Amino acid sequence: MPLTDSLRDDILASVPSLRAFAISLSGNGDRADDLVQETLLRALANIDSFQPGSNLAAWLFTILRNLFRSDYRKRRREVEDAEGSYAKTLKTQPAQSAHLEFEEFRAALEKLPQDQREALILVGASGFSYEDAAAICGCAVGTIKSRVNRARSKLSALLYVDGAEDFGPDETVRAVIGGSGG
Repeated sequence: MPLTDSLRDDILASVPSLRAFAISLSGNGDRADDLVQETLLRALANIDSFQPGSNLAAWLFTILRNLFRSDYRKRRREVEDAEGSYAKTLKTQPAQSAHLEFEEFRAALEKLPQDQREALILVGASGFSYEDAAAICGCAVGTIKSRVNRARSKLSALLYVDGAEDFGPDETVRAVIGGSGG
C-alpha cells in the first residue's frame, strides 16, 4: 500500500497517543521519543504490510510495544536508576498540587505489574476498546478486562481513593482510574 496523504495524516495524528503510551512503558520522555521515532520509521518502512481498513492506531501501538519489549530485553543487563533516586537529585520538586498529584499517580502506576499497566494505559488513557487492546497485547479480551480491573483496583488502593472523582480534575487520570473501557 503506498503512503497516501490521508494515511500520512492519520499516522501523524497518532503521535501524541503513541508518545503517551511510550512514556507509560519506559517512564522516560527521551526514551519515549526515541521509541516513537523508531515506531514511525518502522511503520513507514513496512507500510505495505498495513491492511487498509484495519485499525491503524492498533497497528502502530503494536509496533511500538514490540520495539519496547525488544529494547527491554537488550537493556536488561544494564544498570538502571530503577528507584529514580539519582534522577530526583537532578530536578527541583514541584510546588503545585496538581503536579504533585500527577507525580503520585505516576509513581503508583509504576508499581503495577507491566501487563496491568500496559492494559490500563491502552484502555483507560489511550481510549482503545478492550478488543483492540487485546489485539495489541496479543491476548484474549477477557485477559485485558481482568488486567484493567486489577490495575484499577490496585491503583485506587495505592492512591487511597474510592473512585475517579476523588482524584482531581485531570481527565486522563480519571479515565485511567475509573473510566469505562470500550
